[in-house]
Amino acid sequence: MNIYITGFGCISPIGLNADENRKSLQASKDGLGKSVHLQSRYASLKNFGEVKADTETLRKELKFENIQGLTRTDILAFKAFREAIENARLSADEISSRDTAFISASTVGGMCLTDELYNDANFLSSGSEYIRSYNCAAHTLQIAKFYGMKGFTNTINTACSSSSNAIMMGMRLIRQGRAKRVIVGGAESIAKYTVNGFNSLQILSDSKCKPFDETRDGLNLGEAAAYLVLEAEDVCKNKTNYGRIIGAGNSNDAFHASSLSDNAIGVTKCMELALEDANIKPESIDYINAHGTATPNNDLIEAIGFKNVFSKVPPFSSTKSYTGHTLGASGVLEAIFCLFSLNHNELYPNLQTTNPILGYCDSLVKQFTQNVEMNYIMSNAYGFGGNCTSLIFAK
Repeated sequence: MNIYITGFGCISPIGLNADENRKSLQASKDGLGKSVHLQSRYASLKNFGEVKADTETLRKELKFENIQGLTRTDILAFKAFREAIENARLSADEISSRDTAFISASTVGGMCLTDELYNDANFLSSGSEYIRSYNCAAHTLQIAKFYGMKGFTNTINTACSSSSNAIMMGMRLIRQGRAKRVIVGGAESIAKYTVNGFNSLQILSDSKCKPFDETRDGLNLGEAAAYLVLEAEDVCKNKTNYGRIIGAGNSNDAFHASSLSDNAIGVTKCMELALEDANIKPESIDYINAHGTATPNNDLIEAIGFKNVFSKVPPFSSTKSYTGHTLGASGVLEAIFCLFSLNHNELYPNLQTTNPILGYCDSLVKQFTQNVEMNYIMSNAYGFGGNCTSLIFAK
């Protein structure tokens, strides 16, 4: 069964909509820098991938000034969701149909309001408007309620592979005949909660991240929201489509809470499963959008995984060098970047990297390249606990 992508929308550090994101990728323009909106002692010390619009500006654009209890995660999610459904030209009846499922993802969710959460949880407040907004599913429930969605709804939190798993689950629902259409994606905003957590792991870089560089020293946290509209072939025959989702693989190396196994067991397995699911050979892959966090462990292990799977590693790069690591939103945001590559036959380079890992990065994309034949693209996402996911997109 063919499953088509008929719409997408995103907001990230490199653009407030999909078109702005693509223009930044083409211009090799990153969105990394010191934080403007984060209230933290680290805001001026670390680099972040921050959406350039403040929450109130986005709220006014959405005409949500009078809706209480919306966090920045919620607002980012609504912005990207609206663009996706408009891009897919979905009617109100289609969105609310029981045949339309909605699967979103997040890790921090409403805990982006770390101080409010602390005060509410410790009875230091009389109860803020955000009492119902803190869990990772809050944005999903808000969107489903606003649009009157009646179909299957779920929220996934498998750390940094969350929205890739949302895409995989959506694909499976359509294959199994449990939905004709699934809106999949995720949303994440920068929070003290995650900044302090990643800082305690000593994997936040003081400079712009440089994935797959010999001297890489950590990631930059980012924020984003992005959604895809997946539709079964029989309900989208007359629609524009941007590609197909043809394969997905998920594995877990169960090695360590925050590190991948030295021999890349999980990384290798998820890529093999995705290729098997797509029924294509490794040599069919034209490009890999790597997880590429710029941490010492991740990049080397992912590169080892490439060698395990591919006799000749295809061109690859990490677009986290543009956006930072957007955690639960990263998989779907990077899926949209893959669609840009597929539809426009272009490759986006790995930024900031001047000394690629010796022996592993011969095919690292180093400059913006056009007129490249693109038929099959793999996109990887790995989460804490070793949850590894690979997706394969096709023209």
